[in-house]
Amino acid sequence: MQKQKTLASEFSLKGKGLHTGLNVNMTFKPAPENHGYKIKRIDIEGQPVIDALAENVINTQRGTVLSKGNVQVSTVEHALAALYAWGIDNCLIEVDVPEFPILDGSARFFSENIEKAGIIEQNAPKDYYIVRHKIEVKDEKSGSSLIILPDDRFSINVLIEFDSPVLPNQYASMININEFPEKFASSRTFVFVREIEMLLQNNLIKGGDLENAIVIYDKEMEQEEMNRLADTLGLPHTNVKEFGFVNDKLPVFPNEPARHKLIDVIGDLALIGKPIQGHIIATRPGHKINNQLARLIRKDIKLNDVQAPIYNTLEDPVMDINRIRELLPHRYPFLLVDKIIEIGGDYIVGIKNVTVNEPFFQGHFPQEPVMPGVLLVEAMAQTGGLLVLNSVDEPERYSTYFMKIDGVKFRQKVVPGDTLIFRLQLLAPIRRGISTMKGYVFVGEKVVCDAEFMAQIIKNK
Repeated sequence: MQKQKTLASEFSLKGKGLHTGLNVNMTFKPAPENHGYKIKRIDIEGQPVIDALAENVINTQRGTVLSKGNVQVSTVEHALAALYAWGIDNCLIEVDVPEFPILDGSARFFSENIEKAGIIEQNAPKDYYIVRHKIEVKDEKSGSSLIILPDDRFSINVLIEFDSPVLPNQYASMININEFPEKFASSRTFVFVREIEMLLQNNLIKGGDLENAIVIYDKEMEQEEMNRLADTLGLPHTNVKEFGFVNDKLPVFPNEPARHKLIDVIGDLALIGKPIQGHIIATRPGHKINNQLARLIRKDIKLNDVQAPIYNTLEDPVMDINRIRELLPHRYPFLLVDKIIEIGGDYIVGIKNVTVNEPFFQGHFPQEPVMPGVLLVEAMAQTGGLLVLNSVDEPERYSTYFMKIDGVKFRQKVVPGDTLIFRLQLLAPIRRGISTMKGYVFVGEKVVCDAEFMAQIIKNK
């Protein structure tokens, strides 16, 4: 099982803000387990902290802007994309102005400094958002769409389309997140010359220059107007008849704009607060629609505190019924776990198939067979006992006894034909033979029962 990660050491970056033109000092610091990405404005009294979550996005006009009350910070997507790509789950980012530095317009400096700072594993398990079914958001007016599909890892395809002779349709694909540092991080943002006048009038690119963006000239304008823009930006005059890239430094990749849009998608979806296990197809993506998908996923996460484990019936169990009978003393009609499909250092996943032939259905209830709630708790307890026994040498010589059960909730009835999936997770390391754990019972993707347990493991006489 993969563990959560944080930085091994802190690092700092300095640069100019794109929108304010102010000099930005920022520091990335290690953070404890289950902390997530948090941004602290150290220039403000009280040092308010903003959670980097989709529901805190207030603007996506030119970059992603997060806010908590009257405190905000903008242009966070490149840094978050780099953290996400390196598998960092927990990080505290301190910044002394209301935006992140634009640097060279890419995620390269963030990515390189994360690698230099180092990454360490933490004790908590990495909590993925596993895509179970197709999720789609569309903008009919712009033609933008984002689709996310089930997959066994995170991957992404991006298609961009512009009415431009210089920047035609482009496509970028990332099959494995490990490709990010080398193939995507250095891709810069881009802007069309025809957009610059509007951006300047709205004070949106005070810190923008040819060092932090690819500037594309693709629609003819008057030479006088072109010269005026060049003077405003401190650029040499160019011939209006020559379409192309204004920069001296040409794109690093032929499809660099599409690769940069891929960075933006990753950075915006990092705002769901969990790494994604799924495949994303992004057509004409932008910060607005990226955030729409992130908010939709956040809503799903809030409705479902924990996701059901994936149960592949074609895979062999890690413990079959014969091994379970060797470890547990229970026998018919009280052995309530059929097999174990997954087990880690601090969690276990078990299965029980409920049939109409279960003896308890004769009396509970003959006309409407319902599995007794107390037996759901017992089945969780047996699964948790297997987790505890798996942590000791010679487990056949030990037994587990449950000392306390708290917070039991029954959410939905269990009937013949249901397949129960049990997931038990240690809440703390086992000490002096005492363990505490949280248990869930799923039918499909729904939680039907959950509880907390305390158990003791005792060597048999």
